[in-house]
Amino acid sequence: MKNPFSNKSLREMLVVALPALALIIALFWIASMFVQPAPPKLLYITTGSESGAYHAYAKQYKEILARHGITLELRTSSGALENLQRLKDSSSQITIGFIQGGTATAEDGKDLMSLGSMYYEPLWVFYRSKDPLDRVVQLRGKKLAGGAEGSGTRKLALQILAANDMNKEGESLAPLAGDAAAEAIRQGKVDAAFIIAGADSAVVHKLLGMDGVRLMHFAQAGAYVKRFPFLSQVTLPRGAVDLVRDIPEQDVTLIAATANLVARDDIHPALVSLLAQAASQVHGEAGMFQQAKEFPAFKDVTFEVSKDAERYYKSGPPFLQRYLPFWAAVLVDRILVLALPLLVLIPILRAIPALYRWRITSRIYRWYGELSALESEIKSQYEPARYANFLAQIESMEDRAHNRPIPVAYAHLRYTLREHINLVRASLERKRGEEKSA
Repeated sequence: MKNPFSNKSLREMLVVALPALALIIALFWIASMFVQPAPPKLLYITTGSESGAYHAYAKQYKEILARHGITLELRTSSGALENLQRLKDSSSQITIGFIQGGTATAEDGKDLMSLGSMYYEPLWVFYRSKDPLDRVVQLRGKKLAGGAEGSGTRKLALQILAANDMNKEGESLAPLAGDAAAEAIRQGKVDAAFIIAGADSAVVHKLLGMDGVRLMHFAQAGAYVKRFPFLSQVTLPRGAVDLVRDIPEQDVTLIAATANLVARDDIHPALVSLLAQAASQVHGEAGMFQQAKEFPAFKDVTFEVSKDAERYYKSGPPFLQRYLPFWAAVLVDRILVLALPLLVLIPILRAIPALYRWRITSRIYRWYGELSALESEIKSQYEPARYANFLAQIESMEDRAHNRPIPVAYAHLRYTLREHINLVRASLERKRGEEKSA
């Protein structure tokens, strides 16, 4: 025969345990929302031409990431504009890429974020002239070369020409870049060329040493920086390229955009820290136009700043990555997030028996409250006419105490209660006996 009390006891336990179980499940579910999946082992970066600086720097990134078990695949492109289009295309495999400052607009920055500006990209304007020129407007009517179609060089050249009301020259801007532009100047096919490259670029050195070719000094550099916030003013010191031949022969003021490392905003945070580490190693040294540790920095505000990259540049790598290999740090970090609910689980498990005990004993204590009130009423307000009512209340309380399911572990409380009920019954009978004897 089944014991009905055992089912009741189970029900009592479930009343306490089920809410606690639901809370535990909710805590683990919330924790799982903060657990990032493991970072991908393969990452794609869009660079530029194989002979360009973007591609050369991406190769250095590849070597650094490989040490941490991440493969970086390089994808060449025509330049910053194509890089931007690839990053905006959610169906492409591209996750990160180099974008020249001024190439993108705020609207282009949607779903993208900046991992920082990496270095200055000076605009070199080389020209053939007997007389020195220091303003772009002096090139009006000249044959110009301004970078390949889809390149950041071409876009900046068009912006500079438009600012000088030289829209017509922009329409006929020859799509020549690098060695092709240098050769066109040498042969006299163009009178001037807009080139964006570092001071150590072979093309820049070639043009600086070319007979009859001059480098434009931007006398209005301050005005360009004010008009185009993504530009900076930099100085090429006298003799910086060649001390022996004194190239250049005097300090030359240039304007420069920045090369920015941009990523899709769904990139794994751990990879952001790893890329920031690589960027710091590659771009943190002093250069022709920058001080040591001046880069990486956030000089272009077109894109939203990556909080993870910003935190890295300010404070260094995350705590775990300082002491563990990258893969181990990521694993431990994920385990720690999932383990957080365990800190709450222990006190919950300890509380369940106490809550269960309180639920059982509180019911008995309520009966004791009723019994105490009844006993006081009998002592102070007993009348022969109320005897039957008092007795009925005592018997009702005894029936409830007998029939109410209580776990076996607490059965002694039931028997104690029934003994006390009998004491109150005896008190009632004494009152009745006293009334009869009187």
